[in-house]
Amino acid sequence: MKKSSSLYFAFVLLMAIVGILTLGSCYQHRQKSKMPFAFNERQIDSLSFFSTHHYTNNYNFVVKGDSLILLRSLPTEILTGVDIDSFVVYKGAHLVVADIRKVPADSIDSIWVQLANDTSAFGWTREGRLLQNAMPDDPISEFISDFSNTHVIIFLLVIVVIAASYLLWSIFRRNARIVHFKDFNSFYPTLLCLLVATSATLYASIQLFAPQMWQHFYFHPTLNPFSVPTPLGFFLTAVWAMLIVSLAAFDDVRHQLPFGEAVLYIGGLAAVCAVDYIVFSITTLYYIGYLFLVFYYYYALRRYFLFSRAHFVCGNCGVKLHKKGICPNCGALNE
Repeated sequence: MKKSSSLYFAFVLLMAIVGILTLGSCYQHRQKSKMPFAFNERQIDSLSFFSTHHYTNNYNFVVKGDSLILLRSLPTEILTGVDIDSFVVYKGAHLVVADIRKVPADSIDSIWVQLANDTSAFGWTREGRLLQNAMPDDPISEFISDFSNTHVIIFLLVIVVIAASYLLWSIFRRNARIVHFKDFNSFYPTLLCLLVATSATLYASIQLFAPQMWQHFYFHPTLNPFSVPTPLGFFLTAVWAMLIVSLAAFDDVRHQLPFGEAVLYIGGLAAVCAVDYIVFSITTLYYIGYLFLVFYYYYALRRYFLFSRAHFVCGNCGVKLHKKGICPNCGALNE
């Protein structure tokens, strides 16, 4: 009893110390500035441009298209129709923003961007062409760019639908275990499906109601859910939770099911998650995804607690049972 009390006291003391250190580290002594900040006109323009376009001078891009043509002459000279010199940068080339100019006389695109490549060659291009053929030089931004491509989305959609349909049909035909329908006693697979559906709904909601927030995240990505606005914070938290819960689900499947059945179950779980992502990310854009999400939560939780959760344990062999009666493992009668 004394050992338990001492452990409890040590735990409470440790949490108190961590809380004090956390609160203390978050506090900053503010010093009054004797001289207010004064920005010149160029700096104000740069800040205004950054707030709407999310990048500015010294920002890094990487070419994602086959190539990008850069013009050596100034934008004003290009519009006059004189002969101009140009050079080409190819896919994978790294570029840095050297200058940004507004050209109101250009009816196609009033924003021109000067870029420098790895060989310190400078060239101009319209912003629209730049964003079409280049992406931020960051792994997260590259991932977002690849999965935002319309052709990639359609291709993945077709592949996922075909693969998921075949896999689910095979599982039902063999009467094998599958989440929501013939599940085993583990809440993690159900929780993983719910997290995927929630993440897809949050992702579509951000793009629908706060596209500028998502655009800023695209140019300045992070995996820290506490350094972004609240909607993005919830989305990143759900993504981290998906990773943790998927590991827990895999561990439960590995320990509770035979190898062959475990492999088939994991394949079915992946198929259900893929279908959840597609359905909720698309239907949310048309506002019906929220209703589907509420119904899906009710259906998934009800199926688990009524048909998958084991409420009893066999008194003879210790196997978990969904209901009283004859144990399917040892044949003992449990009343």
